[in-house]
Amino acid sequence: MAPALDGSAFRRYSLNMFSSEKDNPQKPLTPKAEATRARIRDAAMASFVERGYPDTTIRLIAKEAGVSVGNAYYYFPSKEHLVQELYDQQQRDHGDAARPRLVGTTGLVDRLRVFFETGLETVSAYRAVAPGFLSAMVSPDSPINPLSVESSPARDMTIGLLKEVVEGASHRVPDDIAERLPAAIFPMYLALILRWTYDESPDQAKTARLLDTGLRLFAVALPFLRVPGVRGVTRDLLDQIADVRP
Repeated sequence: MAPALDGSAFRRYSLNMFSSEKDNPQKPLTPKAEATRARIRDAAMASFVERGYPDTTIRLIAKEAGVSVGNAYYYFPSKEHLVQELYDQQQRDHGDAARPRLVGTTGLVDRLRVFFETGLETVSAYRAVAPGFLSAMVSPDSPINPLSVESSPARDMTIGLLKEVVEGASHRVPDDIAERLPAAIFPMYLALILRWTYDESPDQAKTARLLDTGLRLFAVALPFLRVPGVRGVTRDLLDQIADVRP
């Protein structure tokens, strides 16, 4: 069992809430410790789905994982750290869902559709409790804001998947546009999830229609991206959209 946190240890964790023993390559977790950590993580993920972010507490997570509160804090110094675990898992699940569908799909617009649709499918379990997460995420200073420095590992996974989408497509998009697309599409993906969260239409049909319209517009615009004037403006626009990230 991990040692209970004394005051100095708790302050040490508090100063860097997003560091944990798993991040220290010189102190690998033992199989028993890894199992304990996984049990705490799984209890948190289940509670997030069932109760949402505001009503999930470390004390409750510890109880459901069958560990002490101190033990839970030892592996996850904050609830926000557990949200980052959720982000990471969602992005891994997104990649696992998207990649098989990308095989044999060569059109850029079709590949982007796979990315967006599998992304929404991946977060569907959290739709009922998503507003609670959003209220905690909305502050620019929140460590669980998807654009925060703390969220960069999950964000990098998503942008990495978008790079696979773009680079694997058979298209004639200029290289300087193609290389900018992944980072610029990421904020658009977040905006689509926000629309989906508050979409009360049957099966979120309004979100599906918005995605379809956006992709059709992108398909119409593709041939014009090689026109010098359009290309330059598009390059600048993509840079400004991507600049929303820290």
